Amino acid sequence: MWLNSAPGALLLVTPLTRSLFEHSCLANNYYGQVLDGNQVKTVFIPSEACFDAVASEAFTDTAALMQASHPIQQLVWVEQAAVDPGLLETAGYFEFDNFMDRLKTVALAKRQQEPIIPPSSPMDTGYEVLYLSQTAALLSVSSATAMTIDTLLPRFWKSTLLPTSPVDFIEVPEEALKHVKSVLATLTFNPEVASIVESISVPQLINDIRFLTGEDEVSGIVSRHSFSEGSRVAAKWLKARFEDTGASCELQPFLSGFTPNVVCSYPSAVESNSTIIYSAHYDSRGSFGSVRAPGGDDDGSGTIAILALARTIARRGIKFHSNVQLVAFGGEEQGLLGSRAYARKLREANTNVTLMIQADMLGYHAQDEPPQIGLPASIGTPEVAQLVANISTLYSPELRVGYTAACCSDHQSFHEQGFPATQVFERAGPIVDPMYHNSGDLSDREGYDFGQIKSIAKVQLASLLHTAGYEVSE
Repeated sequence: MWLNSAPGALLLVTPLTRSLFEHSCLANNYYGQVLDGNQVKTVFIPSEACFDAVASEAFTDTAALMQASHPIQQLVWVEQAAVDPGLLETAGYFEFDNFMDRLKTVALAKRQQEPIIPPSSPMDTGYEVLYLSQTAALLSVSSATAMTIDTLLPRFWKSTLLPTSPVDFIEVPEEALKHVKSVLATLTFNPEVASIVESISVPQLINDIRFLTGEDEVSGIVSRHSFSEGSRVAAKWLKARFEDTGASCELQPFLSGFTPNVVCSYPSAVESNSTIIYSAHYDSRGSFGSVRAPGGDDDGSGTIAILALARTIARRGIKFHSNVQLVAFGGEEQGLLGSRAYARKLREANTNVTLMIQADMLGYHAQDEPPQIGLPASIGTPEVAQLVANISTLYSPELRVGYTAACCSDHQSFHEQGFPATQVFERAGPIVDPMYHNSGDLSDREGYDFGQIKSIAKVQLASLLHTAGYEVSE
């Protein structure tokens, strides 16, 4: 798809400020928010007249204006993940030229397969670099290249596909925060909730992750990459396991070739139009050039945590007073593709999502560190993060609570649609897992802590019980 039929389009990458959207010409040409280092930035494709009209406000010292040399194709944002400097030194720093060499080879090959290339666009390389900083780049590539760009990136970098047409900038409205704020204002320790969350089974967590990583030598899963057969095996297995707990589940495709979203629902036991969503992504990424992608921590750990919630719901006979969904997303590693499709679907249906929490990487901490829980410092709903922090002190006091620059997982898709959302992460700080995006990301290794996974799952389940309301029928 070509976003602009002629060369010369302007692109503006600028820090996020609400005042930008007071100008309709910018608001009508908004393509999303991205992360560059620790700074949230926005991408616009304005007309020249629009830019001239708002330049004094939009073109700050840290903004960048580019003019495309060729018609814009699929926009892809690539960024360096928030990784501990010591891990970078051990693994070697990112070499952008090497990535560009690999991208050029693939983009040229895919360009030759494109059925229509506009005659006004002699794209010699098949891609264009539109923005470049020390920690991020904005690329224009073909749709085919965009879908597999994660296989070209070094493991400490990740990609996000921007929309193919302008989108609305949606903030979380005050009305949507009323329920979370109400729970925050009245939150107290509940011994019944404590008993329920403490019953989460560590042996079951171990069995579940060993199936998903193939460590049990029974599942046959080698990779859960979005295009792999192993991801389809995992999707069917997850659907069956959630259904064992009484949930009603669907495999929901979102893009051809990608493993589907696994959407599982527990209808409210009382009349309610509220929906609460807890999620993880079950697709994985391995070492560059390796077919093995076990994803034990990223994000098998988050996946088994929400499965633990489902198992505990069934074991304790819990019925909710809100509609509850437990979702395992696909396509996260290619740019939050599964969750973006689902969040947009819910927004179009005007679904009343009162809370969304994503679990991504819960299992690792360094040997000299205590168990932790990290909350997003950049993108997400502060009130939801505060709720998680408060509940952690009540039900998992063993966890050290803090903020992390590691961002952003599937909660961003919901945050961008105006739903209250946050993420839980394994560390109050940057990523330190040496097996991040590595084919050695297994559960049977030093630093992988099932106790920490249980502690964070306790926080997830406790926050679900407090926000959804419940009754026990065991």
